[in-house]
Amino acid sequence: MNVSSDVSILSLVTNASVIVQLILGLLVFGSLMSWWYIFIKMFATKAAARETNTFERDFWGGTDLNAMYNKVSSGHGNAGAIEKIFESGFKEFLKLRSRSGQDIAAVLDGTRRAMRATYQREMDALEAHLPFLATVGSVSPYVGLLGTVWGIMNAFRGLANVGQATLAHVAPGIAEALVATAMGLFAAIPAVVAYNRYTADIDRLSIRFESFMEEFSNILQRQSHN
Repeated sequence: MNVSSDVSILSLVTNASVIVQLILGLLVFGSLMSWWYIFIKMFATKAAARETNTFERDFWGGTDLNAMYNKVSSGHGNAGAIEKIFESGFKEFLKLRSRSGQDIAAVLDGTRRAMRATYQREMDALEAHLPFLATVGSVSPYVGLLGTVWGIMNAFRGLANVGQATLAHVAPGIAEALVATAMGLFAAIPAVVAYNRYTADIDRLSIRFESFMEEFSNILQRQSHN
């Protein structure tokens, strides 16, 4: 009994039913897209962490705020998330403070709102594509299971027309079903791992951004009373 030649991966896919082939194609597409987004998020989170480290080192190194603001605003296209938060806050602070009769509490409140708005935009950008990874990670095993169930149904349905069932008759159908399961796991596992990793990285960046906004607000408050 030569079963191995009949159950190679390529032959299983090419000889599979149309439904199973569509399921496998969907899983392959989801896997490729998830890997594309995995690499995008890897570069994005590393760049954000690197830019945050550089800015915080310069900020807490005693650089003059006006000089730092001019530097950031002059190269806005290359500014990182934390630089944009600083720029929006300091810009709003200077604009509100220049108005006569403005209460310092109102100035600081406007500054915080400006930074919070920029913070939300930058977090939305950092979190882009994460829902797709979560969807692939959670749905792919069930899509693969659907292909498995369908393949097993076809395998046992085919046995109805066979007088004596042997392993050679049932093996291709069962193997076809297991390929769908394996493909579902192959698509899901990297997506879940990447989602958890990048969610943790973005949460750490979020905490750093929020801490900076609070500390920067305190610095501006102290400067306003001088």
